[in-house]
Amino acid sequence: MNPSLTRSQQRTICSQFGRVKLQLLYKASIHGFTAAAFHQRCDTRSPTVSVGYNVSGFVFGGYTKQPFSQTGAYVQDDQAFLFTLSREKLIKYPVTTPVYALLMDGNSGPYFGNALVLVHGSKPVVHSKPGNYYNFNAAEMHGNDLNLTECEVYQVEESAELEKPWRTVTWESQKRTELMEKIRTNKPLISSVSKVRVLLVGSVGAGKSSFFNSINSVFRGHVTGQAMAGCSSTSLTTQFRTYTLKDGREGKPLPIILCDTMGLEESSGAGLNLDDIDSIVKGHLPDRYQFNPSAPLNVEAHGHQEHPELKDKIHCVAYVIDACKVSIMPSKLEDKLDSIRKKVNLMGIPQLVLLTKVDEACSLVAEDVRNVYRSYYIKEMMQEASARVGVPLSCVIPVKNYSEELEVNLNCDILLLSAVEQMLRFTDNYFDEISDRCNVKH
Repeated sequence: MNPSLTRSQQRTICSQFGRVKLQLLYKASIHGFTAAAFHQRCDTRSPTVSVGYNVSGFVFGGYTKQPFSQTGAYVQDDQAFLFTLSREKLIKYPVTTPVYALLMDGNSGPYFGNALVLVHGSKPVVHSKPGNYYNFNAAEMHGNDLNLTECEVYQVEESAELEKPWRTVTWESQKRTELMEKIRTNKPLISSVSKVRVLLVGSVGAGKSSFFNSINSVFRGHVTGQAMAGCSSTSLTTQFRTYTLKDGREGKPLPIILCDTMGLEESSGAGLNLDDIDSIVKGHLPDRYQFNPSAPLNVEAHGHQEHPELKDKIHCVAYVIDACKVSIMPSKLEDKLDSIRKKVNLMGIPQLVLLTKVDEACSLVAEDVRNVYRSYYIKEMMQEASARVGVPLSCVIPVKNYSEELEVNLNCDILLLSAVEQMLRFTDNYFDEISDRCNVKH
């Protein structure tokens, strides 16, 4: 059953209600221009948009949030309105007397006050009387043509899904193989660096350690848990860890190191000390350095690197943010992220956001990870993460870490590997910048 409304007309109508879609319930040319057919398919359904089409080509109708019935009584609806679609624009005629917004007439189709009735008296005709609880210009609304060629009723449904994905992803095993090969064979643009170093920064429980475990799992072919991860109100990571990813069980190290930090916490004197960020990014911090939330790194600390080389420094920073908590991020945490971003900006290091737990945040994605770029909600969360952290939307990457699974999944793998691919692209930009600066000096 194909709707007579074009996609563009549907979008114009939907724009009146926000994030919704139209589901066709009744089409008179198929079900019959009768009151019985209309009521059989539309009673108890709400909210609805009823649309009439006439010989002169006018498209017009009415909206109500109330369900249709056959009680013979008037029903109140302060949100009801009549409309006409003119050149893709919707002209709206709101109800003037809400208490008489609809008449639940068993012998007719949609009955708006005494002003507009579609399928009047079980015939393909319109009853039109401006001023009866709705004010409209009949010539403007339907050209005074009261002969219907079609009548449709649509249910207005909340929609979590976009018509098409807003980013293109190839969900095929060949794509996974391709991405894995790209990562395996990646060579940093500066020969003195054999492995790029990416720093993961985020609040407690956002999924930093889980991200490393998940990437490791992709290359192992099954879910692993090398980095300590789980649920806790305080950071499970208390040391600075540099994790080398391995290609398979006894495979050689991959050319990327993920650096894990203590979780950021809202209160001062708890979680990662902001002054340690400087030391980490500049390469002074040794692996397994024990964090002290109340005091930054002491230059006398064991393993402190006084003169780190480029290979010891951080080449990209990834902020790990829980999609379920973006909109309730405490302002103090936001301030901490802002301070870190400003420090990292000054050092010219590229930054991106990993938006984790997208399946927990949106049921559409929980159903199928491939819906991640079709979800209105996830797009909104990505936009919000972009605004809160202060990076462009193109730098926000959604991922689903492995947390309860025992085996890896193709679609999760592709999202995770795509995030690593972005990290490698960003480090290329960083090394390009350094090479350009060196060339300028020479």
